Amino acid sequence: MNQHSVKTYTVEEAKRKLEKYCAYQDRCHKEVRDKLVEMRMMPEAVDAVLYHLLQHKFLDEERFARSFARGKFRHKKWGKNRIKQELKQREIGDYLIKKAFTEIPESEYLNTFDELAQKRFDQLTGETDKYKKRKKLADYMAYRGWPGDWIYEKAKELIP
Repeated sequence: MNQHSVKTYTVEEAKRKLEKYCAYQDRCHKEVRDKLVEMRMMPEAVDAVLYHLLQHKFLDEERFARSFARGKFRHKKWGKNRIKQELKQREIGDYLIKKAFTEIPESEYLNTFDELAQKRFDQLTGETDKYKKRKKLADYMAYRGWPGDWIYEKAKELIP
């Protein structure tokens, strides 16, 4: 790619572009920083744009963590282990992860676990070996980030 085909942005253009990017959906600092680097912004410009987005509430790490946890739990039925792992990959600290988990009511968390395990169990009709069936159920639930001891108990309960 020659130099003339690379789009460059002024700090003001980058601010506007990233305001839209953040307004469309909550973003974490890491996603925004990566986007700015991808746009070939200089480090000083990256800092200036991040500062602007923070000042004008386009970027809010706590709001991001809370909406991420809520969304992944409600829509993808992820457990807290998976949510925590994904937030850590986005460089969200333990304090905000703990705050994000307040978005998930304990009763809803337990019900979702039971419903998801039951649904997966109902899908495992082709498997006749009970140990393989338990393993398939356990692997499915573990991948989604549910607690191992819960999974073990539920597998024994559903597949005696």
